[in-house]
Amino acid sequence: MSDPRDELFYKQKHVHDLLDDGELKLSEDYCRKYMDYLQKAKTERLAVSEAVELAKKYGFHEFDRSAPIKAGDKLYRSVRGKLLLLAVVGRESMAEGANICAAHIDSPRLDLKQIPLYEQNELAYFKTHYYGGIRKYQWVTIPLELHGVVALKTGENVTVNIGADPADPILYISDLLPHLAAKQSEQPLAKAIPGEKLNIILGSLPVKDDKGADRVKLNVMKILNEKYGITEEDFLSAEIEAVPAFPVREAGLDRSLIAGYGHDDRVCAFAELQAIYETEAPEKTAVCILADKEEIGSVGVSGMISEAFECFMGDLCDKQSVKLEHCFERSFCVSADVTNAFDPTWPEVSELRNNSKLNYGVGIAKFTGRGGKSGSNDASAEVMGKIRRIFAQSDVVWQYAELGRVDEGGGGTVACYMGNRNIDTVDAGVPVLSMHSPYEIVAKHDCYMTYKAMKAVYASK
Repeated sequence: MSDPRDELFYKQKHVHDLLDDGELKLSEDYCRKYMDYLQKAKTERLAVSEAVELAKKYGFHEFDRSAPIKAGDKLYRSVRGKLLLLAVVGRESMAEGANICAAHIDSPRLDLKQIPLYEQNELAYFKTHYYGGIRKYQWVTIPLELHGVVALKTGENVTVNIGADPADPILYISDLLPHLAAKQSEQPLAKAIPGEKLNIILGSLPVKDDKGADRVKLNVMKILNEKYGITEEDFLSAEIEAVPAFPVREAGLDRSLIAGYGHDDRVCAFAELQAIYETEAPEKTAVCILADKEEIGSVGVSGMISEAFECFMGDLCDKQSVKLEHCFERSFCVSADVTNAFDPTWPEVSELRNNSKLNYGVGIAKFTGRGGKSGSNDASAEVMGKIRRIFAQSDVVWQYAELGRVDEGGGGTVACYMGNRNIDTVDAGVPVLSMHSPYEIVAKHDCYMTYKAMKAVYASK
């Protein structure tokens, strides 16, 4: 006699137990593509430029408002180089809605201040202002590289890239030695490293045969001027980010994990990208969004609150004489953002029954927010039922995901902004260990299942 528990109880399934040799190879192949993308896409600008280059190889072309569109057309629009929108035109009218996957491509980091360069006791430094929710103590004594753009008064843009090439020097933020850190060690983690002490060391050599002040600063500025043709004043119109200089690596003796900077949220962004690259003439129009500024509230012209999304979707709707709001009310969106993976070392902050785990597939989050679900989209039962059907039809292994115990913390995604547009939306993404740290961990199988999930969403009816 069969055990009724097998039919009536919910049981999570480990992905590795469900994949045959053929799909195990597909998982490995996909993850190698992702690792290559993550190594190159260390800022939102780099994430967009790399995605566009890949999109062109898959037959996408820049969306031209004046040109007609037809089913199967592959279109993209880059918004100021920091927000990317892609679409594969469906066989049905936009009046039937679109299937949308939305991720963000900004990650916590250190931004240079607008007057960053100074000299102190014969060391040259850059002042920084941290971006997003970092734990400041994690950013000292690690290798850093610089990426960004300097906008000159001439209208020319200069691209900055220091530290990514193995032949380049890396940059660095110092910390106290334990012998002198007794008072610092008594401070709470959040206060032990103040934000104003996250100063990047640039150099220690002065200009020879110079009797003036700030000889080390002058030497650094000369190096930058020779390499990029910039002066100190040009930092006033620069956007330069310091990010970890770690390589993306396989982790664990069994090579089942990936260590890298920026899994949050480029691991979901790439899943969306690879899925839409491979989508051909779906029933409903498939739309991929790679948004900026999520880590600071999705604001600004390149954030998810921006009307850049309405503009793109409105242009598609206009081609078919469809009202944008009619398209939105029939659309479906997956806010593809990471969630926390259960960490056995710190079990007290999670509620294991509802927390995602490594290797159990893409995590579906009905809600995010804080405390009493504040700031959350909180997907309806019908939306949760729909995503379950979509995943079941495509053999997507999934699990439920809640970001920690009720009163421990919480977080946000772009889901609420899509919901505010009258679009049915649910969160789903890859579980991450050490989220928001300079070096995060994800499981390969979860990455692969998230890619399968996005592909299933694009193809759904």
